[in-house]
Amino acid sequence: MAVNGSASGLIVSFGEMLIDFVPTVSGVSLAEAPGFLKAPGGAPANVAIAVTRLGGKSAFVGKLGDDEFGHMLAGILKQNGVQADGINFDKGARTALAFVTLRADGEREFMFYRNPSADMLLTADELNLDLIRSAKVFHYGSISLIVEPCRAAHLKAMEVAKEAGALLSYDPNLRLPLWPSAEEARKQIKSIWDKADVIKVSDVELEFLTGSDKIDDESAMSLWHPNLKLLLVTLGEKGCNYYTKKFHGSVEAFHVKTVDTTGAGDSFVGALLTKIVDDQAILEDEARLKEVLRFSCACGAITTTKKGAIPALPTEAEALTLLKGGSS
Repeated sequence: MAVNGSASGLIVSFGEMLIDFVPTVSGVSLAEAPGFLKAPGGAPANVAIAVTRLGGKSAFVGKLGDDEFGHMLAGILKQNGVQADGINFDKGARTALAFVTLRADGEREFMFYRNPSADMLLTADELNLDLIRSAKVFHYGSISLIVEPCRAAHLKAMEVAKEAGALLSYDPNLRLPLWPSAEEARKQIKSIWDKADVIKVSDVELEFLTGSDKIDDESAMSLWHPNLKLLLVTLGEKGCNYYTKKFHGSVEAFHVKTVDTTGAGDSFVGALLTKIVDDQAILEDEARLKEVLRFSCACGAITTTKKGAIPALPTEAEALTLLKGGSS
């Protein structure tokens, strides 16, 4: 590995952080759930913590409610070593909540409370531009594109990071219930597509964005754009496919006992970014990239073996143990 868990370049993650309320019993509807556990979440925040858990440096930029949940979430970031000087608090809006049903197969269904939540109200003027300019990698999703003023803040942050020479990393992280329509989701997710250097989509997102039910190279390459350095399609328990200008291929997954898939993709992304932040030449070296992606798949797999995203994010030692044990 190029980086021994001591990445020095800063990875800045932009977007939402919220609280997932997860039923104490799996495989029941929200109405039938006897109780809920609160689990901190939000994909960009999960990525930021995935990075620090692996020994990297990260910061989170976003807005939380000036309420107990908001301060709890900021505290969790700090406890995990994530720089928190990009966080704003909104006195008039609450921290976002999501009620998550875990189906019997570990997959999830969501019901969101955001009307509007604090993360949606981040303005471009509130951005910590010095922090964003210091990013070697700037990572974001698409939920922050849904409404103004957060959308304008997102576009500004991307522009500032790009101008300062950051690698732009995009994981659309589709949450259809939050969008006014599927058409709007597709349009807005694609509206910033050609700005990203690295894009990660799941197999489900690939189908959604292409309108094709085929998860093949042709379908994936229809999402390629000329400035892209790496396109990743994650396939759950089947691993991932990777595409660059010069080569493409696949990496197998690790077989583990899956309890909860929450945060697996964020763990995968955090691992990848931690490994390339100080050595972007990896993106042009297939053998090294495959090694990094195997490590990332191991991190994603470990995350599915425990409930909740953040408690399940692995350390480098845990990932290396799984790698050494092969795909058992």
